[in-house]
Amino acid sequence: MNPILLAVLLVAGLGLIAGLVLAVASVLMAVPRDEKAEALRECLPGANCGACGYSGCDGYAKAMAHEGAKVGLCSPGGEQVAAATAAILGGSAETETKTALVRCGGCEEFTTRKLEYKGIPTCAAASQFYGGDWLCNYGCLGYGDCRSACEYGAITVENGLAHIDPGLCRGCSLCVKTCPKGLITLAPGGAKGVVRCSSHDKGAQARKACKVGCIACMRCTKACQYDAIHVDNFLASIDPEKCVGCGACADVCPVNCIDIFGYDKRPQAEKA
Repeated sequence: MNPILLAVLLVAGLGLIAGLVLAVASVLMAVPRDEKAEALRECLPGANCGACGYSGCDGYAKAMAHEGAKVGLCSPGGEQVAAATAAILGGSAETETKTALVRCGGCEEFTTRKLEYKGIPTCAAASQFYGGDWLCNYGCLGYGDCRSACEYGAITVENGLAHIDPGLCRGCSLCVKTCPKGLITLAPGGAKGVVRCSSHDKGAQARKACKVGCIACMRCTKACQYDAIHVDNFLASIDPEKCVGCGACADVCPVNCIDIFGYDKRPQAEKA
């Protein structure tokens, strides 16, 4: 037989055998497709922000498909994603909205700088240099890392302090993860208020660092009839599940660090 023809037949035979082996292996070793999880994953926005409480969109899709995870936890997706995932699972489309809140009110008007920082103009970099350039070691650094992280244009920085527009916020939590001071928190969309402070310094020291810092005077806790505000480690915080937005705590706060949304505080002269 012609040596060239023999070589061609030999290679063709080996290729045929290898092809058959691969075909059998692909059947025996195939990973079953999770069609339900894949369909749910296609409905999600792909932000992988973790606001739902799971490890990104893939984790949330699998949890909905096999672990009974609640539909509507995707804040960036909102009602549209909730409706789409509910249609696949055959459940209700209730959404659980969240909004980001800045727990600091110490803009340039109320606090001062302790040093002149000339490094990289980011919060992450400034926080590594003696905790930042502001006198309060807990306050907003104002370089806008959160603003850069927000994909929805919901954050602005004015007078050295970050502000979040609740109408634009999608509750994705990217700003929460970005802030090196941990000043931003996610609260239920129906939250009635927030304490604009994160300082755990004692009253006199907090007051020295910032004119609107919480001094842990306990007046707010005594004024609240709903057990919605408590002081722990020299800092007041509001329980969004209990707060009804009555404004009693804001009325008695001597430093005006409590912000009850849509509520006009009584003038100081009228306070008890």
